[in-house]
Amino acid sequence: MRTSEYVLGRLGVEPATESVYRALLAHPHASAAELAARTGMTGQEAERALGRLAGLALAHPSTERPGRLYAVSPRLGMDILLARQQAELAAQQQRVEESRAAAARLVSEFATHQHSVADHGVFRVMGADRISDHVREIGTLAEEELQVFAAGQPYPSSAASPRLHEDLLARGIRIRTVCLDSARNDPDAVAHAERLAAAGAEVRTAAVLPTRMVVVDHRSALVFTAGEGATEAAVAVRVPGVVAALSTLFDAVWAAAERLGPPPSRRAADGFTRQHLAALQLLAEGHTDATVARRLGVSARTARRIATDAMTGMKARSRFQAGVLAAQLGYLPASSPEARRTA
Repeated sequence: MRTSEYVLGRLGVEPATESVYRALLAHPHASAAELAARTGMTGQEAERALGRLAGLALAHPSTERPGRLYAVSPRLGMDILLARQQAELAAQQQRVEESRAAAARLVSEFATHQHSVADHGVFRVMGADRISDHVREIGTLAEEELQVFAAGQPYPSSAASPRLHEDLLARGIRIRTVCLDSARNDPDAVAHAERLAAAGAEVRTAAVLPTRMVVVDHRSALVFTAGEGATEAAVAVRVPGVVAALSTLFDAVWAAAERLGPPPSRRAADGFTRQHLAALQLLAEGHTDATVARRLGVSARTARRIATDAMTGMKARSRFQAGVLAAQLGYLPASSPEARRTA
């Protein structure tokens, strides 16, 4: 018998059991040995199939031939199988409803625990796992766009995943991500960006980022902060004015950022890269090498090299002099401390 002839699989009947059922319909009261011979099974396989038929109520002990089974008619058999399946579906639906009610109680208890802080539209999320859960939660509610400031990878590593981004893109959600320029030298980051771009995301880089954050639909935001010790922390914000300001900040950085690709092969005409200019500004603001490294997303050694290259390019003997010269030549924005001193 060809596999295509088996029709009872959706009703919970295995092919071997269906073969024995068909053989028993054609040869009422046949013994297990006779059924085995007709179906090409062993005697034990036929015995097991008869047992399953009895369990499904598709076969009953015969009053005419004691010790033998007879198969109920196909019409009655289908009614029995359908009724059994409907009962199982009803039981499954009942379990789903009970699970939904239990989940609602758990969510309500947790919401009550956080009610006082969430009422104000701002609350803290502690730990990488909870942050990841929160991003997935607000991501499922997204209807239009995600705006992301990421440190190295084109998504905050503990807050989201490529799969989440791919799911959102498949739903037609726009995703714009700004990474640090240092990501250009990270093959994994470039590979992630290429996969996301192929799925429809937009990825750019900037020399420095004001913070790490995710903004969803201009309605809610998650801003990463320093936690206690090595614990990652973030602040969830749903205050309309604050979220609007964060979204505007993102748009400003996005406008000045460049599309992520291979490391640039050339520098500007003055010999400075964007990292050099960013390092000059950070040094002019009085930041340490450690802070410069963190803001640029590079090692402390690389940060020192970038700063030294910038100072050498400015022909400055000190960081202060480099800042003054950078302001005089227009490399620093007018609002920077060194620019104000030389005005």
